[in-house]
Amino acid sequence: MTVIGLGAQDTYQEALDFVEAYGTKSFRMLYDESFESWDVLGIRGQPIAILFDTEGRGQTTWYGPFDETEVLEQAASL
Repeated sequence: MTVIGLGAQDTYQEALDFVEAYGTKSFRMLYDESFESWDVLGIRGQPIAILFDTEGRGQTTWYGPFDETEVLEQAASL
């Protein structure tokens, strides 16, 4: 499983500060100041989590806080 964080709402420096403050070194963080990725993915706010299959198709979307166990169960079923 690959986890990717996507930042867009803040400045690039704020995104760097977030990575530093929360130690998000266990997964890749991407930054998109254009919000084009949000348009493509249908994101309208955060937090949001999208589980993609191996073909890159979104299978499940969670809006707001989400249960880690549910995410892992869904991922295991793919």
